[in-house]
Formats: sequence, C-alpha cells, structure tokens
Amino acid sequence: MSVKLLRRLFTVDQYYKMLEAGVFNENERVELIRGEIITMSPMGIYHAVCVDILNRLFFLRLPTTVTVRVQNPIRLNDNSEPQPDISLLQGQPSFYRTQHPQPENIFLVIEVSDTTIKYDREVKVPLYAENNIVEVWLVNLTEKYLEVYRQPTANGYEIVQTFQRGETVTIQAFPNVTFTVDEILGD
Repeated sequence: MSVKLLRRLFTVDQYYKMLEAGVFNENERVELIRGEIITMSPMGIYHAVCVDILNRLFFLRLPTTVTVRVQNPIRLNDNSEPQPDISLLQGQPSFYRTQHPQPENIFLVIEVSDTTIKYDREVKVPLYAENNIVEVWLVNLTEKYLEVYRQPTANGYEIVQTFQRGETVTIQAFPNVTFTVDEILGD
C-alpha cells in the first residue's frame, strides 16, 4: 500500500502571521520558497566575505540612486519571498518602507553559493526566471567562477554565461560599470 504525503504550503501573508506569532525566533534564518518554509544554510566565512566584497564594490561603483540590499527579502509572488545575498534595486526615497521590493524594482539578484550550489541553481534561479528577475548572478565559491543568467522566460533564462578568473562582467542595467571575477571572489 502506498501512502500519499501531503504538504501544507503557505502564502507570504500566512508566513508573516507565523513570524508575528513567534513560530520562529528572530535569529532563525528562514525564507519562503514556493510556499515552503526553508531553513537557510549557515554562512561560512568565505561566503560572508564575498557578500561583504560585493556590497562594497556596488556601493563604490554604482550610482547613488541604486539601493544595495544585503540578505533581505524580496517578494516575488504570493508564495515566495527569498532572501538573496545581494539585491540591486531601483532607489526609492522610502527605501521600501511599506513593502519588500518586487520583481519590477530589481536590477540584479546575487546568490553566493558553496554548499547550496545545487539548490540555488535548480530551485532559486528558475524561480527568479519565472518571476521575471532580469538578471541573476550565482557566485560559485567552490569552483571559483561566476554564472550569469539573463533574459528570463517561464522556462528559465535564455542567456547563461560563465565567467572565469581574469574575465570581466557588467550588470545589464549598468553596462559601463565593470567588475572582475577576481575581485568578486576576493582572493
């Protein structure tokens, strides 16, 4: 006899009610992906350093009208609110005080990956494409290269490029600003 397992999926609103009710403690790192509450992997030193490097690079090189968000939520739809490592957003005087940024506010999302590379590549990147995030970078710390995803469709990204050490990359929204893979990786 086979047993059918049922999963209970949540909306973003239900997720916030659980947070307000104290179902999770304030230091617990969780995100809502396709209605499931996912515990985020602990962050190693190299991961944290790479996020700090990216934050500094963007702060120094991009216009002051861009908001750089570090490990804060973006709302993709009614059942997904991931917390990418970096989000480059259209600047707003309110700094998104009344709602988390949505796809139309986002220039770039970055996931820094070591232990979660398979999950980020197979779950989060397709989720970003389905929700029309125009550009995603996946920093592969294990193999030390950068994957760049552009031109989202419902079936994934049409353009996928890999950048190695010694190569430069630009952000689609800011083509005159260049970054090297070496400086992104920080070593």
